[in-house]
Amino acid sequence: MSRAATAAGVVPATEEWFLHHGLSYFVPEQRHAAREALRPRRLVPILLLVALAAAGAAGALAWLADQLAVGPAVLVSLSLAAAVLYALTALKAGPIVRWALAQTFGSLRTLLPMTTRALPLLLLFITFLFISTEVWQVFTNLGFGQLWLTVLLFVFIGVGFLLVRLPEEVDRTDDDVTDAMLLNACRGTPLAEDAERLVADPEADPAAYAEVTGYERWNLVIVLMIVQSVQVLLVSLSVFVFLMLFGSLIMTEPVMQAWLGHNAHHLPRLQGVSRELLQVATFLSAFSGLYLTVSTVTDETYREQFFGSVLRELERAVGVRAVYLAVRERDLAAR
Repeated sequence: MSRAATAAGVVPATEEWFLHHGLSYFVPEQRHAAREALRPRRLVPILLLVALAAAGAAGALAWLADQLAVGPAVLVSLSLAAAVLYALTALKAGPIVRWALAQTFGSLRTLLPMTTRALPLLLLFITFLFISTEVWQVFTNLGFGQLWLTVLLFVFIGVGFLLVRLPEEVDRTDDDVTDAMLLNACRGTPLAEDAERLVADPEADPAAYAEVTGYERWNLVIVLMIVQSVQVLLVSLSVFVFLMLFGSLIMTEPVMQAWLGHNAHHLPRLQGVSRELLQVATFLSAFSGLYLTVSTVTDETYREQFFGSVLRELERAVGVRAVYLAVRERDLAAR
């Protein structure tokens, strides 16, 4: 790239485009700030402070609730909340999260088609469990802390599965970069003209810069994870609402008495809604979320339905980044 083009601000404009499209770690300054925030001299004191504060709050709440399991549940939850807050601020993940959430909620119109594909078999299986005596006997005897820990366990399993599988989506995208993809990706961006020149230049090879690694790779993985998690959460909430309505209709007092050996503990001012119903619906909804998380990554039909629009954005990000790096390399060589 010539100095005149640099003066025109193509590289800064592209970096601004990255920030507005949830690609913070594609910008060198943002990557450097995140790398500095993860250095032990900054991270260790914060970890110790968070651990002490979370442990104190967990112990106090466990004592007030008189349930030992509340302590670990609160400790894990507060630690996760602190990690998210640190990521949003010090690790510069705020633009990533905002763009991913906007992308997800902006495509809510696709939630109904996704739901019609994912829910029928899931609801059939969940309804079978819902009318099972053993499920009610097991999960209505759990304390609040134990149920909380069970939900957190499902969350960790789902996130762990995504951390293993989603990088494969990124690798699949940056392995299939062509000149046509680069031109299409850069259309409407500050690099549109430069992409055409690079593709037309027989000595240039912008596709050679397509491989995404390090922080940039994790940037794309985080975007996919947030989109996936929000969609799964919305479908899980739909399952929860269905189970609450279904349970309030069919779980009559004689049935509860026969299954549980005692009367249900109904919530004040909510006829037909009991603590036991809430516990079972919460567990089955969390289990549904785990089922959907696995299905949407492993099943090709679900994968296309849940990830279709985001994968197109992923290809665009990879293409723009490749041209951006090629332009910067040419600019440095021309100096």
